Amino acid sequence: MTATLSAEIFKAYDIRGIYGEQIDGDLAERIGRAFAGVLSKLAGKPTSELRVGLGRDMRLSAPELSARYREGLRDAGASVLDAGEVGSEMLYFLVGSRGLDGGLMCTASHNPKAYTGAKLVREGAIPLSGESGIQDVRRAVEAESAAGTAAPSGPDAPPRGTLEAVDIYEDFREAALAFVDPEVISGRQGRPLKVVVDGGNGMAGPMVGPLLDGLGLDLEKSFWTPDGNFPDHEPNPLLPENRRLIIERVKASGADLGIAWDGDADRCFFIDETGTFVDGDFLTALLAESLLGKARTASAGGPPEAILYDVRASWAVPDTVRRAGGIPYVNRVGHAFFKTRMRAEGSLFGGEVSGHYYFRDFYCADSGTIPALLVLELLSREGRSMSELLAPYRERYFISGEINSEVADPQAKMEELAAHFSDADQERLDGISISYEDWHFNVRPSNTEPLLRLCLESLISHEDMERRRDEVLSLIRSSATGGS
Repeated sequence: MTATLSAEIFKAYDIRGIYGEQIDGDLAERIGRAFAGVLSKLAGKPTSELRVGLGRDMRLSAPELSARYREGLRDAGASVLDAGEVGSEMLYFLVGSRGLDGGLMCTASHNPKAYTGAKLVREGAIPLSGESGIQDVRRAVEAESAAGTAAPSGPDAPPRGTLEAVDIYEDFREAALAFVDPEVISGRQGRPLKVVVDGGNGMAGPMVGPLLDGLGLDLEKSFWTPDGNFPDHEPNPLLPENRRLIIERVKASGADLGIAWDGDADRCFFIDETGTFVDGDFLTALLAESLLGKARTASAGGPPEAILYDVRASWAVPDTVRRAGGIPYVNRVGHAFFKTRMRAEGSLFGGEVSGHYYFRDFYCADSGTIPALLVLELLSREGRSMSELLAPYRERYFISGEINSEVADPQAKMEELAAHFSDADQERLDGISISYEDWHFNVRPSNTEPLLRLCLESLISHEDMERRRDEVLSLIRSSATGGS
């Protein structure tokens, strides 16, 4: 089967499609060559001077496609540092720590087995996005496909780029461990923390596993071996059906905590000791407070630190940040927008509802390792359970989670909402945000589907949240073709 080039694989934040149908080896080579050309323009240097990092996850197609991306990059003249099978954040670390011009991670993240793709970053591990770089890659691939050309040839062709295999596991783990005091975790009073971990047969096992093994934890490991067949469940812990097993094991074993990772392990998700999922905005608030405390200790009398959160988030985040002496900044959803804004603001930390957590001292990149270590340190230091740490949020902030609705015209529907709630404060940073004194919501259009995504919060009660949620959903779906 030969893949048919389709513009739809070039997404807002990455390249992603079904292996064989939408992305194959030939197309991967073209993407590699196109990526080198885009990096050349961004860096202001010829492709022969580019140094590009390469990594791949555990997907069955990854060895083949990673090799073809590598060939495309080298055909264009770029020198490639190949890290082999790694988590996505390890590729970001490679690019940032070695001052590379960019990097390509062969992954489809949390998507099902059939998918493959690539995450692309420029220097400093700054991601390419649909608005900045990915569509340039698409246009270059389409131009090469239309011309029927392949690798550059002839006297004007750049010399073929070099290849270097690199092992970054030890350096990466040392950098991640620097975010915590390991002795606080391993020297915890009383019994060691009992933690159930679910790697989803992704990259968490080899990436995070050795760090956890060295912290004196009582670990129960589930689906810890990388396997692109995903024999146990899909590597997407945001879906409730993929959390069922870890929740059962946390409750059955009396564990203090459950941690689950997605496929390329750049996101982690938490289950408290009662078996309740920890919402991403509440986890952002916890991490922000902890990191702001560390920053105050490290630089007494310094200026307040900036913290980023996304437009969907609970007001728990800005409230917590202000109380802890930081400055909260609301931001557009998406890792490309977060990493760029974090650099502009010098932000200490940023968190998204979807489980992406970004750290200034980790090249502003997202990590699934550092949040796990920080939460383990927090539990050990505070001597309280996860549910006790979360109680102040769960008792005051009542959130709906993200709810999708299919609509014929998302933009027109948002204008209807703006008119209906015309007496509210309104912002258009990302979709539309409507705010009253004791409740608020954000509605955003999907980048790829005719969907509107609603997140709503009440400060009154869970019942009030449900009433407001249903009111807004009825308006969204009044002329919709369906909802989910």
